[in-house]
Amino acid sequence: MPTKPQDSQPESNRSISIEVDRTEVEQAEVDRADRSFDAIADHFEKKVYGGLKGDIRLAVLRRDIFEYCTQMSKDLNRPLRILDVGAGLAQISIELAAQGHTLIINDISENMLEKAKASAGKSNQVLDITWHVCPYQDLAGKLTDNVNGDEKDKFDLILCHALLEWLAEPAAVMSFFDQHLTDNGALSLCFYNPASFDYRNLIMGNFNLLDNPEYKADNKKSLTPNYPVAKEEVESWLATHHYKTVRTSGLRVFHDYAPLKRGGHNDPEAVIRMELRYSQLEPYKWLGRYLHILATR
Repeated sequence: MPTKPQDSQPESNRSISIEVDRTEVEQAEVDRADRSFDAIADHFEKKVYGGLKGDIRLAVLRRDIFEYCTQMSKDLNRPLRILDVGAGLAQISIELAAQGHTLIINDISENMLEKAKASAGKSNQVLDITWHVCPYQDLAGKLTDNVNGDEKDKFDLILCHALLEWLAEPAAVMSFFDQHLTDNGALSLCFYNPASFDYRNLIMGNFNLLDNPEYKADNKKSLTPNYPVAKEEVESWLATHHYKTVRTSGLRVFHDYAPLKRGGHNDPEAVIRMELRYSQLEPYKWLGRYLHILATR
Protein backbone atom coordinates (compact mmCIF):
# COMPACT_ATOMS: atom_id res chain seq x y z
CA MET A 1 0.00 0.00 0.00
CA PRO A 2 1.47 3.35 -1.01
CA THR A 3 2.51 5.49 1.89
CA LYS A 4 1.96 9.22 2.10
CA PRO A 5 5.12 11.13 1.25
CA GLN A 6 6.59 12.75 4.33
CA ASP A 7 8.08 16.22 4.39
CA SER A 8 11.75 16.12 5.16
CA GLN A 9 11.16 18.88 7.68
CA PRO A 10 8.17 19.28 10.04
CA GLU A 11 5.87 22.17 9.19
CA SER A 12 6.63 23.93 12.47
CA ASN A 13 10.38 23.70 11.92
CA ARG A 14 9.98 24.87 8.33
CA SER A 15 8.09 27.94 9.53
CA ILE A 16 10.86 28.71 11.99
CA SER A 17 13.42 28.32 9.19
CA ILE A 18 11.50 30.73 6.95
CA GLU A 19 11.31 33.25 9.78
CA VAL A 20 15.05 32.96 10.37
CA ASP A 21 15.71 33.52 6.66
CA ARG A 22 13.49 36.58 6.64
CA THR A 23 15.19 37.91 9.74
CA GLU A 24 18.60 37.48 8.11
CA VAL A 25 17.43 39.32 5.00
CA GLU A 26 15.95 42.14 7.08
CA GLN A 27 19.16 42.38 9.10
CA ALA A 28 21.19 42.55 5.90
CA GLU A 29 19.09 45.52 4.83
CA VAL A 30 19.82 47.23 8.15
CA ASP A 31 23.55 46.43 7.95
CA ARG A 32 24.04 47.79 4.41
CA ALA A 33 27.11 49.96 4.00
CA ASP A 34 28.84 51.66 1.10
CA ARG A 35 30.88 49.03 -0.74
CA SER A 36 34.66 49.21 -1.11
CA PHE A 37 36.55 46.94 -3.51
CA ASP A 38 39.81 47.39 -1.63
CA ALA A 39 40.11 43.69 -0.81
CA ILE A 40 39.43 42.52 -4.37
CA ALA A 41 41.00 45.30 -6.46
CA ASP A 42 42.95 42.84 -8.63
CA HIS A 43 39.86 40.71 -9.22
CA PHE A 44 37.85 43.84 -10.07
CA GLU A 45 40.43 45.02 -12.60
CA LYS A 46 40.57 41.65 -14.35
CA LYS A 47 36.84 40.90 -14.24
CA VAL A 48 35.53 44.31 -15.28
CA TYR A 49 38.21 45.58 -17.63
CA GLY A 50 40.26 42.51 -18.56
CA GLY A 51 38.41 41.73 -21.77
CA LEU A 52 35.91 42.82 -24.39
CA LYS A 53 33.27 43.73 -21.81
CA GLY A 54 35.50 46.46 -20.45
CA ASP A 55 36.43 47.65 -23.95
CA ILE A 56 32.75 48.06 -24.83
CA ARG A 57 32.06 49.91 -21.60
CA LEU A 58 34.88 52.37 -22.16
CA ALA A 59 34.04 52.86 -25.85
CA VAL A 60 30.47 53.97 -25.09
CA LEU A 61 31.50 56.23 -22.21
CA ARG A 62 34.30 57.82 -24.23
CA ARG A 63 31.93 58.67 -27.05
CA ASP A 64 29.25 60.12 -24.78
CA ILE A 65 31.53 62.06 -22.44
CA PHE A 66 34.34 63.24 -24.71
CA GLU A 67 31.94 64.68 -27.27
CA TYR A 68 30.10 66.60 -24.57
CA CYS A 69 33.28 67.82 -22.86
CA THR A 70 34.76 69.06 -26.13
CA GLN A 71 31.69 71.18 -26.80
CA MET A 72 31.41 72.43 -23.20
CA SER A 73 35.08 73.42 -23.10
CA LYS A 74 34.67 75.26 -26.40
CA ASP A 75 31.60 77.13 -25.10
CA LEU A 76 33.36 78.12 -21.87
CA ASN A 77 36.63 78.86 -23.66
CA ARG A 78 38.66 77.06 -21.02
CA PRO A 79 39.52 73.58 -19.74
CA LEU A 80 36.89 71.98 -17.55
CA ARG A 81 37.01 71.31 -13.84
CA ILE A 82 35.83 67.71 -13.37
CA LEU A 83 35.09 65.58 -10.30
CA ASP A 84 35.02 61.77 -10.49
CA VAL A 85 33.19 60.27 -7.49
CA GLY A 86 33.82 56.59 -6.80
CA ALA A 87 36.25 56.56 -9.73
CA GLY A 88 37.65 53.07 -9.32
CA LEU A 89 40.38 52.66 -11.94
CA ALA A 90 39.50 56.13 -13.34
CA GLN A 91 40.29 55.38 -17.00
CA ILE A 92 37.91 58.02 -18.38
CA SER A 93 39.11 60.68 -15.95
CA ILE A 94 42.78 60.05 -16.70
CA GLU A 95 42.05 60.44 -20.40
CA LEU A 96 40.14 63.67 -19.71
CA ALA A 97 43.16 64.96 -17.78
CA ALA A 98 45.33 64.09 -20.78
CA GLN A 99 43.02 66.33 -22.84
CA GLY A 100 43.95 69.23 -20.58
CA HIS A 101 41.14 69.30 -18.04
CA THR A 102 41.55 69.59 -14.27
CA LEU A 103 40.49 66.43 -12.43
CA ILE A 104 39.65 65.61 -8.83
CA ILE A 105 39.52 61.81 -8.55
CA ASN A 106 37.98 60.07 -5.55
CA ASP A 107 37.35 56.53 -4.38
CA ILE A 108 36.75 54.84 -1.05
CA SER A 109 39.37 52.19 -1.93
CA GLU A 110 43.05 53.06 -1.59
CA ASN A 111 44.05 50.00 -3.62
CA MET A 112 41.82 51.01 -6.52
CA LEU A 113 43.26 54.52 -6.61
CA GLU A 114 46.80 53.18 -6.40
CA LYS A 115 46.08 51.27 -9.61
CA ALA A 116 44.62 54.43 -11.15
CA LYS A 117 47.68 56.47 -10.13
CA ALA A 118 49.92 53.86 -11.73
CA SER A 119 47.98 54.20 -14.98
CA ALA A 120 48.17 58.01 -14.83
CA GLY A 121 51.91 57.76 -14.22
CA LYS A 122 52.38 56.09 -17.61
CA SER A 123 51.24 59.26 -19.41
CA ASN A 124 53.93 61.28 -21.16
CA GLN A 125 52.03 64.44 -20.21
CA VAL A 126 51.87 66.40 -16.97
CA LEU A 127 48.35 65.67 -15.71
CA ASP A 128 46.43 68.05 -13.44
CA ILE A 129 44.96 65.44 -11.09
CA THR A 130 44.25 65.58 -7.36
CA TRP A 131 43.50 62.29 -5.59
CA HIS A 132 41.27 61.78 -2.54
CA VAL A 133 40.84 58.40 -0.84
CA CYS A 134 37.68 58.64 1.25
CA PRO A 135 33.93 58.01 1.17
CA TYR A 136 32.23 60.60 -1.01
CA GLN A 137 30.49 61.91 2.12
CA ASP A 138 33.90 63.16 3.37
CA LEU A 139 34.85 64.90 0.14
CA ALA A 140 33.24 68.27 0.90
CA GLY A 141 35.88 69.05 3.52
CA LYS A 142 38.68 68.22 1.07
CA LEU A 143 37.50 70.24 -1.92
CA THR A 144 39.09 73.54 -1.00
CA ASP A 145 40.72 74.78 -4.21
CA ASN A 146 39.61 78.04 -5.80
CA VAL A 147 39.70 78.20 -9.59
CA ASN A 148 40.18 81.60 -11.23
CA GLY A 149 38.36 83.31 -8.38
CA ASP A 150 35.18 81.30 -8.95
CA GLU A 151 33.21 79.78 -6.12
CA LYS A 152 35.18 76.91 -4.62
CA ASP A 153 34.12 73.29 -4.69
CA LYS A 154 32.16 73.64 -7.94
CA PHE A 155 32.63 71.48 -11.03
CA ASP A 156 31.61 71.71 -14.67
CA LEU A 157 31.18 67.94 -14.83
CA ILE A 158 30.72 65.27 -12.18
CA LEU A 159 31.27 61.63 -13.10
CA CYS A 160 29.60 58.93 -11.02
CA HIS A 161 30.08 55.55 -12.67
CA ALA A 162 29.04 52.20 -11.17
CA LEU A 163 28.64 53.73 -7.72
CA LEU A 164 24.89 54.05 -7.11
CA GLU A 165 24.36 50.29 -6.88
CA TRP A 166 27.03 50.00 -4.17
CA LEU A 167 25.81 52.79 -1.88
CA ALA A 168 23.75 52.09 1.24
CA GLU A 169 21.68 55.23 0.55
CA PRO A 170 22.06 55.97 -3.17
CA ALA A 171 19.41 58.71 -3.35
CA ALA A 172 21.40 60.80 -0.86
CA VAL A 173 24.22 61.35 -3.34
CA MET A 174 21.97 63.64 -5.39
CA SER A 175 22.26 66.37 -2.75
CA PHE A 176 26.05 66.07 -3.00
CA PHE A 177 25.83 66.62 -6.75
CA ASP A 178 23.59 69.66 -6.24
CA GLN A 179 26.14 71.16 -3.87
CA HIS A 180 29.18 70.69 -6.10
CA LEU A 181 27.92 71.14 -9.66
CA THR A 182 28.03 74.54 -11.37
CA ASP A 183 24.74 76.10 -12.44
CA ASN A 184 25.19 74.92 -16.03
CA GLY A 185 27.20 71.83 -15.17
CA ALA A 186 26.65 68.27 -16.32
CA LEU A 187 26.23 65.00 -14.45
CA SER A 188 27.36 61.67 -15.90
CA LEU A 189 25.63 58.75 -14.19
CA CYS A 190 26.46 55.18 -15.17
CA PHE A 191 24.75 52.43 -13.19
CA TYR A 192 23.92 48.74 -13.26
CA ASN A 193 20.62 47.95 -14.98
CA PRO A 194 18.56 45.49 -12.86
CA ALA A 195 16.34 44.64 -15.85
CA SER A 196 19.41 43.19 -17.57
CA PHE A 197 19.93 40.78 -14.68
CA ASP A 198 16.44 39.34 -15.18
CA TYR A 199 16.72 39.26 -18.95
CA ARG A 200 20.07 37.50 -19.03
CA ASN A 201 18.93 34.87 -16.55
CA LEU A 202 15.79 34.30 -18.61
CA ILE A 203 17.96 33.65 -21.65
CA MET A 204 20.29 31.37 -19.69
CA GLY A 205 17.35 29.41 -18.22
CA ASN A 206 18.16 30.28 -14.61
CA PHE A 207 14.49 30.24 -13.64
CA ASN A 208 15.17 28.89 -10.15
CA LEU A 209 17.23 31.97 -9.41
CA LEU A 210 14.50 34.30 -10.69
CA ASP A 211 11.89 32.39 -8.67
CA ASN A 212 13.85 33.11 -5.49
CA PRO A 213 12.98 36.65 -4.35
CA GLU A 214 15.55 36.44 -1.55
CA TYR A 215 18.48 35.57 -3.82
CA LYS A 216 21.63 37.57 -3.07
CA ALA A 217 25.00 37.29 -4.75
CA ASP A 218 28.05 36.62 -2.60
CA ASN A 219 29.53 40.11 -2.66
CA LYS A 220 32.79 38.99 -1.09
CA LYS A 221 33.80 38.09 -4.65
CA SER A 222 30.81 38.72 -6.89
CA LEU A 223 30.55 42.00 -8.79
CA THR A 224 26.80 41.65 -9.26
CA PRO A 225 25.16 44.25 -7.00
CA ASN A 226 22.42 43.08 -4.67
CA TYR A 227 20.76 46.48 -4.49
CA PRO A 228 20.73 47.92 -8.03
CA VAL A 229 18.73 51.04 -8.77
CA ALA A 230 16.17 50.92 -11.58
CA LYS A 231 16.25 53.42 -14.43
CA GLU A 232 12.85 54.79 -13.44
CA GLU A 233 14.09 55.54 -9.93
CA VAL A 234 17.18 57.37 -11.16
CA GLU A 235 15.03 59.36 -13.57
CA SER A 236 12.72 60.34 -10.70
CA TRP A 237 15.71 61.59 -8.69
CA LEU A 238 16.91 63.67 -11.62
CA ALA A 239 13.45 65.18 -12.08
CA THR A 240 13.11 65.96 -8.39
CA HIS A 241 16.49 67.73 -8.40
CA HIS A 242 15.64 69.62 -11.61
CA TYR A 243 18.07 67.98 -14.02
CA LYS A 244 17.40 67.67 -17.73
CA THR A 245 18.55 64.49 -19.48
CA VAL A 246 20.50 65.23 -22.66
CA ARG A 247 21.77 61.74 -23.57
CA THR A 248 21.08 58.13 -22.62
CA SER A 249 23.03 55.07 -23.69
CA GLY A 250 23.14 51.36 -22.95
CA LEU A 251 26.45 49.62 -22.27
CA ARG A 252 26.69 46.06 -23.59
CA VAL A 253 23.24 45.90 -25.13
CA PHE A 254 23.77 42.50 -26.78
CA HIS A 255 27.26 41.13 -26.13
CA ASP A 256 26.43 39.55 -22.76
CA TYR A 257 23.30 37.88 -24.12
CA ALA A 258 25.06 35.82 -26.81
CA PRO A 259 26.14 32.48 -25.29
CA LEU A 260 27.08 31.17 -28.73
CA LYS A 261 29.86 33.25 -30.28
CA ARG A 262 29.40 33.00 -34.03
CA GLY A 263 29.80 35.25 -37.07
CA GLY A 264 30.61 38.82 -36.13
CA HIS A 265 30.82 37.94 -32.45
CA ASN A 266 34.30 36.59 -33.13
CA ASP A 267 35.51 40.02 -34.28
CA PRO A 268 36.01 42.33 -31.26
CA GLU A 269 36.17 45.48 -33.40
CA ALA A 270 32.90 44.56 -35.09
CA VAL A 271 31.25 43.89 -31.72
CA ILE A 272 32.30 47.31 -30.41
CA ARG A 273 31.11 48.98 -33.62
CA MET A 274 27.67 47.39 -33.33
CA GLU A 275 27.47 48.04 -29.59
CA LEU A 276 28.15 51.73 -30.27
CA ARG A 277 25.50 51.80 -32.99
CA TYR A 278 22.73 50.21 -30.93
CA SER A 279 23.69 51.77 -27.60
CA GLN A 280 21.59 54.86 -28.34
CA LEU A 281 18.75 53.26 -30.27
CA GLU A 282 15.33 52.38 -28.88
CA PRO A 283 14.51 49.81 -27.57
CA TYR A 284 17.93 48.19 -27.57
CA LYS A 285 19.68 50.64 -25.27
CA TRP A 286 17.40 49.73 -22.37
CA LEU A 287 18.80 46.17 -22.52
CA GLY A 288 22.28 47.39 -21.62
CA ARG A 289 23.92 45.72 -18.64
CA TYR A 290 24.69 49.28 -17.55
CA LEU A 291 22.93 52.51 -18.43
CA HIS A 292 24.54 55.90 -18.92
CA ILE A 293 22.61 59.10 -18.38
CA LEU A 294 24.12 62.51 -19.10
CA ALA A 295 22.08 65.30 -17.54
CA THR A 296 22.43 69.04 -17.01
CA ARG A 297 21.03 71.44 -14.47
